[in-house]
Amino acid sequence: MLYLLILLLFTFTYAGKVYVVERERGAVAVLEEGRLVKEVRNLGNLNHATLKFFKGDAYLISRDGFLSWIDTREDRLLKKVKVGESSIGFTFCGGKVVVANYSPHTVVFLSPDLRVLRRVRTGSRNVGIKPYRNFLLFALMDRDEIWVVDCGSYRRVRSFERVGKMPFDAFLAGERYVVGFFKESSVGVVNLKDLTYRRLRLRSEMGEVVFKIPHFGLWGVYGGRAYVPALGERKVRVVNLKDFRYEGSIELPGLPVFVSVSPDGKYLAVNYSGDMEDYLTLIDRERGKIVKTERLGRRILHFRFTPDGRFIYLSSYYENRVKKVSVPRLRVIEEIAVPTPSGVFIKGG
Repeated sequence: MLYLLILLLFTFTYAGKVYVVERERGAVAVLEEGRLVKEVRNLGNLNHATLKFFKGDAYLISRDGFLSWIDTREDRLLKKVKVGESSIGFTFCGGKVVVANYSPHTVVFLSPDLRVLRRVRTGSRNVGIKPYRNFLLFALMDRDEIWVVDCGSYRRVRSFERVGKMPFDAFLAGERYVVGFFKESSVGVVNLKDLTYRRLRLRSEMGEVVFKIPHFGLWGVYGGRAYVPALGERKVRVVNLKDFRYEGSIELPGLPVFVSVSPDGKYLAVNYSGDMEDYLTLIDRERGKIVKTERLGRRILHFRFTPDGRFIYLSSYYENRVKKVSVPRLRVIEEIAVPTPSGVFIKGG
């Protein structure tokens, strides 16, 4: 009896809501207590869609420029607005929702109830949108610039020109805004304390480029280090974010796509493309050693640790299933039928 109670406690430690993008159906599935309890539909083209939580609600941007506001208590669509023709990302700044567009060449500020407040014209595709205090930072892909905009006044307070060849993505590392480039092997760093800029080369001790296409959404970051999936190589590269020094690599059985760090920093999880796309690998982060690799689905498109770090939810695309997997044993303990699942987002995660 005691064993059964312990097993039940282990299995249901995390029982919050999980939102999963139904990639081909323009919908989001809502999972709770091991069941699909609702679908929010009519959300647009959800290839590479992103969902984020803000003030208790969910917001989702579609690739074809629709921003949706979802009530997470009743899991219903409250409002959907067209903010662009091709949208790449969004964030929250100064109590507002801010969208970066490829087309048209704008950054759009909206109220939480999705009233358009201001469209900032940039003359470029816009990427790497990040908030810092009451400032918004983003990169202009076609102009090789970085802009800093005040989220209250919409005024551009600083711009950096000729920052590097085709900025592609960015992330925040403490009080630094780090941008990567599509056409050169370096990173640009904005010091957010004094709004100064510098560019750094980032190569291994063998002279290899640490990353070829810097899609930072694929990186794992923890404790001042970045864990970078090596494009076209069976390894994860480790970079110290304090001085951007290359620290080595972890050999893998396949070509990595996403690297995610557990909330406690104990593990890295990696999924793959190509011949290993059905597998997930768990790595002891401090030791840099593989703990386990398991075949857990058929084309694992995305995954995410639960807030307590004891489970992973993953989307098995060709099986039309979302699976809850134990950590570190990588045992499937729940399977939920979800059509064409891709991005996994956990409320509170």
